[in-house]
Amino acid sequence: MSKTPGTTAETPGTTAGTTGADRTLPRGRALLGALLLSATAAALLPTTAVAAERESVTAHAGATTTEERDRIDAYWTPDRMRLAGALVPEITPVPEDDRTPDDPRPLPAGTPDPGAVWTHGGAVERSVGRLFFTFSDGYDGSCTATVVTAANRSTVITAAHCLRGVGSPTAEGTWRHNLYFVPGYRNGTKPLGGFSVRSMATSSHWDADPGGTSSDAVAAAGHDTGMLVLNRSADGRRVAEVTGSQRIAFTRPVAGEFVDTFGYPKDRLNDPAAKYAGSRMIHCAGPARQGPAAPLLWGESCDMSHGASGGPHLIGFDPRTGTGTVVGVTTTTEELAGGSAGTLYATRLGDGARRLYDWACGRAV
Repeated sequence: MSKTPGTTAETPGTTAGTTGADRTLPRGRALLGALLLSATAAALLPTTAVAAERESVTAHAGATTTEERDRIDAYWTPDRMRLAGALVPEITPVPEDDRTPDDPRPLPAGTPDPGAVWTHGGAVERSVGRLFFTFSDGYDGSCTATVVTAANRSTVITAAHCLRGVGSPTAEGTWRHNLYFVPGYRNGTKPLGGFSVRSMATSSHWDADPGGTSSDAVAAAGHDTGMLVLNRSADGRRVAEVTGSQRIAFTRPVAGEFVDTFGYPKDRLNDPAAKYAGSRMIHCAGPARQGPAAPLLWGESCDMSHGASGGPHLIGFDPRTGTGTVVGVTTTTEELAGGSAGTLYATRLGDGARRLYDWACGRAV
């Protein structure tokens, strides 16, 4: 595992015209998506203080040399991708491929869906993918991420907790390593290739002292958006030139607004009785509702959990084309945000997310 690259903190300018305690796991490793499992009410207590602090952008360098990019591309082999997120990968069986047949018929718009393999193709199957990384202790994990429309055609959105934990931005263990985006991931393959991460950014609220502020508190305060700027592919193309992109908007949520969400949940790696193993992209859809215990988070009925973090919540989704507008990214379930069982909550995109997006758009690739 390579040494963590340098980190910088910056407060960007405005760009006009752009559309309780954390769960502790074996070996001290914070399982990606730990926010999804925290039921500690005390984690929400620091929210007011978090929200009151001045916010800026904290940026961090990724793979900036050809040697780093080549090493990361070689690191993510088919079996390593299949097992990303296993608590004990040394003894975890490689999951079997998901052979759910594709269905060329478009899903009727506005159809509620509590969770199923997405079989209807379209642009979403290219622009959404699995985001892989390595924790500071050397074990691998994964999230979900989406290519969004941007001038540099290299901008991807995910959840901040997929990129780092709470702590000093210069500390060795704060940020993830070996970040790698695989658009359209399916059964251990890279159908559209893989892209290493050139740079990444989160809200500066994540720079808090972990002794006094938890990841859950920062996320519940609405700061769980992360932005990535990707390197070009091996043949020199930018990611959006390969995948296309989804629109992005920074709007206020509306109760009852119909939302489609996508992700790569992987609970079956650690629980044989679970439904998903991260092999295929999963879809949920339904009317949005506010989190009773975390009112800045909004969610829909959905059975996704670990691995879905960072996945897009889209409004105006057209199942015929597979396009919509990203207005949030998956953060947690009802165990943190409250409400009825089987609800997947998003951090909705507001002013802080807009600053991160402007930061990413300003990075040429």
